[in-house]
Amino acid sequence: MTNKRTRLLAAIMFTDMVGYTALMQEDEQKAKENRDRHRKILQELIDAHQGKVLQYYGDGTLAIFNSAIEAVECATRIQQELQKQPKIPLRIGLHTGDIVYDNEGVYGDGVNIASRIEGLAISGSILISGKVYDDIKNHREFETVSLGSFDLKNVKKPVELYAIGNEGLAVPNKQEIHSRPKDKVKSLAVLPFVNISPDPDNEYFSDGITEELLNVLAQIDGLQVTARTSSFAFKGRHEDIRQIGNQLGVRNILEGSVRKAGNRVRITAQLISVADGYHLWSETFDRQLDDIFEVQDEIALKISNRLREKLTLVAGKDTLVKIPTQNIEAYNTYLKGLFHANKWTVEDTNIAIDAFQKAIDMEPDFALPWSGLSGIHIYLGASGKRPPLEVYPRAKEYAEKAVQLDEQSPEAHSSLATAYFYYDWDWERTLQSLDRAIKLNPNYANAYLLKALVFNIKGKYDLSIKTMQKSQQLDPLFAPGLFAYASILGMSGRYEEALEQYDKLAEISPHFPDAICHKGILYSVLGHHEKAKELFDEALEVPGSEAFAYASLGSWYADTNQPEKVQEYLDKLLEGEKSFPGQPVLAGTALVYAVMDKPDEMFHYFNRSIEAKENFAIFIRGFQVLTKYQSDPRFTELLQKMGLDN
Repeated sequence: MTNKRTRLLAAIMFTDMVGYTALMQEDEQKAKENRDRHRKILQELIDAHQGKVLQYYGDGTLAIFNSAIEAVECATRIQQELQKQPKIPLRIGLHTGDIVYDNEGVYGDGVNIASRIEGLAISGSILISGKVYDDIKNHREFETVSLGSFDLKNVKKPVELYAIGNEGLAVPNKQEIHSRPKDKVKSLAVLPFVNISPDPDNEYFSDGITEELLNVLAQIDGLQVTARTSSFAFKGRHEDIRQIGNQLGVRNILEGSVRKAGNRVRITAQLISVADGYHLWSETFDRQLDDIFEVQDEIALKISNRLREKLTLVAGKDTLVKIPTQNIEAYNTYLKGLFHANKWTVEDTNIAIDAFQKAIDMEPDFALPWSGLSGIHIYLGASGKRPPLEVYPRAKEYAEKAVQLDEQSPEAHSSLATAYFYYDWDWERTLQSLDRAIKLNPNYANAYLLKALVFNIKGKYDLSIKTMQKSQQLDPLFAPGLFAYASILGMSGRYEEALEQYDKLAEISPHFPDAICHKGILYSVLGHHEKAKELFDEALEVPGSEAFAYASLGSWYADTNQPEKVQEYLDKLLEGEKSFPGQPVLAGTALVYAVMDKPDEMFHYFNRSIEAKENFAIFIRGFQVLTKYQSDPRFTELLQKMGLDN
C-alpha cells in the first residue's frame, strides 16, 4: 500500500482525558469504560460536524474539520455532553493551520500549536488560538474570554489564546494556565535490550544498540526520554512494567532483544503503555550488521510516528539517525569501549581507553570515541584516581577534536563543556557548550546537571535547584545526580530536603564517595554533633572518601577543642598528597584551618588547592564555616582566581 501524503488547511482539535492514567491504576475497568464513552461521543459528534478523527491515542484524539465554526461547535457539544454522569474530565485545544497527513499520522506547525494549546487547558475547558477566534468572533452563539498571549514551545511568536465561555464550560484564568503541570504523555524509557546471542560476550553489542537508540530518541523534540543510567538500573531485573514506569516517571516503555551471529543481527523491539501494559507496537528486524544504523533509524521513526500526535519536529524527517561512521568494525569497537566505560571500575576504564583508541586508529574521523576518551579522563581526575593536571589537559584536547569532527554531536559538546568546567574553570564557555548540547539533545540529563553546578558555584541557588530538578526528572536513579542535588540543597540552606536526598542516594549507592561526609556536615550544622561524628568515622571506610573524611574529622575535633586529634588528621591529609593525590587534600586541609580560626594557613592551602585544580575549591561559597571569612580581601582574590567574583 502506498503511503500517500495529503496537505490541507484545517481546523485542528486535540482532546485529552484528565487523570486517565491515575484512574487506570486505581480502577482499570472504570477507566476503560470512560475511555469507551469518550470515544463514542467524540466519534458521533465529530461525524455530525463534518469532521474526521485522524488518530486515537489511548486517552485522547486528534481530529480535523473543514470549518473552524464547526470545530468550535463540536468541541462545545462534546464538553457539554461529557458533563453528564458519569462525568468525564476532558481538555480541548483548537487551532487552524496547514497540516500534512499520511498512513503514519499527521504533522505540521498547526498540529504542534494545537497540541500545545490543549496542554495548557484545564478540565472541562476549550482553548482556542487567535486564528480560530478571528473565524468565530462574529458568531454570537459562542461566548469567548481573552486570556492574553502565551509563548508556546517551538513556536516563534506568542500565540493569543481565548477560552470558550458557553454555559457549562470551565474558563481558566491566566495563572491556572501558567501553573499547569507538565504531561507525561510524551515520556519514554528504553530498557536494556536483552542479549540472546549464542555468544554471551556480545552483551556489549546489545547494550550499545540500546544506548545508541536511546540517544536518537532523546533528540526528538517533545519526547521526554529517561537517561541511560536510570533505565539500565533495571537490567536483569524482572519487574512489572507499571512499577518501572512509575519509578522512572514515564508513560511508555521500549524493550527488546538483540541476537548477533556473525554478520547477521536480529533485533526485536516492543513499545508498551505503562498505564495498562498494552503493546502499542512491536516488530522484528533481520539485518546485516552493515545495516545497523538503518535499523536504529527505522525503530526510532516508527516509535516517533506511533506517538507523533504529541510530538513535533520529527514528523517531517525522513531519517533520524546520522551515520557516525562507515567503518562498522570501528563502530563495533567503540561499542565495546562504551560498554566498559559505563562500568566505572579502574580495570574497565583501562579496557575502555584501549577500545576507544583502537576505534580511532581504525577511523580517525570518528567523533564518538574521541568524546569517550575525553569523558574517561575527566572521570579519572574528578574521582581522585589520577592527579587532575595529569588528565584534564588530555580530556580537553580529545573533546576539542570530537567537536571539530562532528559539530552536530551532543556528546562532543557535552565533553567540551565538562573540560571547560573541570579544567579551565571557564563558566561562560561551559554554559555555552552545554546549551549547544541540550539544543541537539533536549533530554541530556548530565548537561542539566553540569549547568546546575555552574549556577550553584556562582551562588545562584534557586536557579541551580530548578535546573537540577530537570536533570533528576530525566535521570532519577543516577547516583552522582542525587549527590549533586543533595549537595546543592544543603548549600542553599534547605537541610531537611538535602537529608532526604542523601537517604535516597544511600538506597541506590550506600558507599558513594563523600556523600556520607556531606550528610555528616548537615547533621553538624543542625546541632547533631555525635551523629555527625559517627558518619565521619563511617566515611573512613569508603574508598575515594579518605581526604574528605580526614578533613571532616579534623574539623570536628577542632570544633570540640581537641588539638592533638586535629594534628593527627592534618598529618594524614598532608600524607595524602602522595597516597591519594587526586583527592582534595589541600582544600580539606584549608577547611580544618578554617575551623581552627587560622586564616593565614587556610588561605595558603586554598591557593595551593586552586593551583592543583582541586575542584573541591570551586564550591567555597557553599561552606558555612567559610562565611565569616568572606569579607576578607583574600577570599575575594580566591574567587577571582576561579572566575567566581561576579
